[in-house]
Parts: sequence; structure tokens; C-alpha cells
Amino acid sequence: MNQKLVVRTEPVDELAPLIPRADPRHPLLWMRRGEGIVGHGETLRIETSGPTRIEDAAAAWRSLAAMASVDDRVGLPGTGLVAFGAIAFADESAATSVLVVPSLVLGRREGRAWVTRIALAETADGAGGTGGAAGESDVAGHAFPPLEIPEPSPKRRVPRVAFEPGAVPPPAYEANVAEAVRRIDGGELEKVVLARQLMGELHEEDGLRAVINRLAEDYPDTWVFAVDGLIGASPETLVRVDHGTVSARVLAGTTSRGAGEASDRERALALAASHKDLAEHALAVASAVQRLEPHTARLDASPEPFTLQLPNLWHLATDLKGTLGDGSSSLDLVSAVHPTAAVAGTPRLAALAVLAELEGFDRGRYAGPVGWIDGDGDGEWAIALRCAQVEPDGAVAAYAGCGIVHDSVPADELAETLMKFRPIVEAFGG
Repeated sequence: MNQKLVVRTEPVDELAPLIPRADPRHPLLWMRRGEGIVGHGETLRIETSGPTRIEDAAAAWRSLAAMASVDDRVGLPGTGLVAFGAIAFADESAATSVLVVPSLVLGRREGRAWVTRIALAETADGAGGTGGAAGESDVAGHAFPPLEIPEPSPKRRVPRVAFEPGAVPPPAYEANVAEAVRRIDGGELEKVVLARQLMGELHEEDGLRAVINRLAEDYPDTWVFAVDGLIGASPETLVRVDHGTVSARVLAGTTSRGAGEASDRERALALAASHKDLAEHALAVASAVQRLEPHTARLDASPEPFTLQLPNLWHLATDLKGTLGDGSSSLDLVSAVHPTAAVAGTPRLAALAVLAELEGFDRGRYAGPVGWIDGDGDGEWAIALRCAQVEPDGAVAAYAGCGIVHDSVPADELAETLMKFRPIVEAFGG
């Protein structure tokens, strides 16, 4: 990666709300509770594939960042040089893994707003590479044109996508769960995460912004993302690195919300006491700790799992927080922890083999890492859950999966996938 980038971040008065300023056809977005970053245009992209896709992306990014000239006058997470990323779940996936470096980034955090422009050194002509008269901004001898911030666009209605079962219809999914339980009881593995897909067709590409907005409004405490056609709202932080601090949130164990306050409280208490869900959760936490610990000087976990409330369900959750000990970037840590037991199973290699055999389809970027990285290697990455991949031809594939352990009941696991499909299906007008 021998291109040299010039980067300029400057404060602006206000950018709220962010989503209406996103590109309607090719949205690049990462946000939670109304704060985050939105990208426009594409200065360059890094594409990788295969077993070393994350390591290759990390190495290419490190090389690119080392050569960049950056003038960052804000200094918050998400300022300076950034790339949006989406990584394929499986080594053998046909889906490419990407880091997209936009031409223009709009950001909001901690009550402050900023704009970042990124260009190749030989052009350095601002957002979208359109050129223009020289402005006041100057980085490494290259002038950017006068700044033009995209105005918020009016709201559009949510496009309606009619989803149908994909490669694994409900009866086949239940059969897969039963077979997985048989293998677990036979000692082949302890846990495997089995997913299924829904397929649909999008006819109104401009409505993608409305889909993202629906997700952000309905699920404000999740990471809402849009990267290279992958759109979703994930509750699970895979890893976050910020000036030497490492954090993650592990989710495993799920139940639906109750119809009323008393019923809802009962469901949360039952989840917190469920032997099956606690065992599944413990496997996921142990996996995350085992893979993060070698990279940290210290790593602490919540003393007990807590119940995390989302609009449609409860999760068992554990937060991890520590201090980076070896100078790893956020992508280096992504490589270390992916795939977690929460989306693959335990032991990892046995679980990956079983899920590849039983699922019968390519997950693409579902359950893979999605997020952003900056020039220092800091960044925020989630697991791509409650999501759909929108292809250029309008095909939409949505995904949901469940952790299968020895006492899993096929009908209950199928019902859990329906709960997990709900955010993305409703966001597409279903």
C-alpha cells in the first residue's frame, strides 16, 4: 500500500442529525445514541479474503497510516484518518472483506462536531475528488477546496422488502438444531451457533437511509452501521481500543420481552437464573477472555452476567475492560478474538466445522467484525448481528442465529431466530 493520504479534521458548529446527511445509495455509517461518524465518497479501499484476511487488512492499514499526513484539530475518537470496515465471517467465504477510506467524514461525539477530508496526496482535491479553488486548509503542501458539508435530506418512507426463508427453511433449521444437540451429547463439541437466512429484494435503493434511521430510532443503544451494503444494529461490542484502553461486551443467552411490566421482569429473572443460558454465556466469556488476555497488561470482567434490555428481547451480558499490553491495533485484536464462541461455538475449530456442514450457506459478513479504525490503530468493532447484506442488484439477505448447547430445544431455538430477525425485518418495512 504505497499511496500517500493527506487528511484534515476541523471542528464545525453542528451536524445533528447525522443519518439524513448520509449517502442515500452507498451509506457509510457508524453510530450509537446519535453520535458517531458518517462517510461520503471513497478515496480508496483495501480488499482482502481468505484465512489471513484480517491480518492482511491490519498490515495494509498500518502501512497506509504510517505514510499519511494528518492535521487533526479535534482529537476525539473518529477524527483524523479513519476507515470503515466489514469482515467476512469465514475463512472460505466468497464475500470480500473491506476497509473503505471515505473522502469526507462527518462526526459527532461528546457534544462536539467535526468534518474530516481525506485525499490522495497527488490529487488532494477534497470530497469525492472533484477539485475546486484552493481553500484555507493545507496539509503537507496540498490545499483542499472550500469545505462543503452535505445538507440533511428530507425523510423518505421505509422501503418494503418481503422476506422469504432462504437456504434453511424452518423445518430444516429445527432438524439442524436436533443434529447439533446429538453431536454435543456425543462429546464432539460443547456449543455451536447455527444461523438461518431470509431473502428479499429491494426496489428503492434511496430508502436505505430510512432503514438505518428506523434501526437507530428503535434500537438506540446498539451500534447502528452501514458499510459496503452491510446494514444493521448490533448490541455486541467485539472490541474497542481507545488510547491503550481495551473493552468488549459479550452477549450469549436470550429470552423474549414480556407482555407487561410484571411478565417482563419475570422473564429477565428467569434468564438470569437459567442453567442453560448461564452455561452458554460462560463459554462465550471464557473464549473472549482467553483470546484478549495475551494482548493486555490487565483484563477485568463483570463479576456476574447482567441482563441487557433491548426493545424486543433480553440478553445475558458481561463487560470486559483492560489495558493494552503489546501495542496491538484494534484490527489486531479483532483478528485475535474472531470468531468468538458467541457466534461460532466451543471448541472453535470443531464448532466451525459443524456449523459449516449444517448451515449449508455462506454467511458472508454476517457475524463477522464490522466497525472502524483510525490512523493510530484505535477503533470500535462490533459483531455484525441483526443485519442484512444489500447487494448492488437489490438482493437482500438477512441473518439470525442461536447458540446450541446440550439442552437446546429445536422449536425454542427457531422461535429465538424470529425474535432476532425482528429488528432488521421491521426496518425494511416488514
